[in-house]
Amino acid sequence: MTRSVWKGPFADACLFKRKKIRWKIWSRRSCIFPQFVGCYAEIHNGKGFVALKITEEMVGHKFGEFASTRKTSFLGKKASPSKTKIKPIRKVR
Repeated sequence: MTRSVWKGPFADACLFKRKKIRWKIWSRRSCIFPQFVGCYAEIHNGKGFVALKITEEMVGHKFGEFASTRKTSFLGKKASPSKTKIKPIRKVR
């Protein structure tokens, strides 16, 4: 469900108090405003931070859209035994 038009876009108050060019953001639900353009942000994805430079095309979107919280699966990319190099076992004296 989207936010009501009469309420306007949401952004945490702490985002406006910052004077730094680079900052860490935990509020993924906050909207990107034009005054953030050109700044660098590190968005929390639940485990770590994802670095991001804010551009004009991102205005109106939310910070959480640019930091994925899901891991990609690598199930189909297992190496076959014939292509892997097997190292000989060295005996330790």
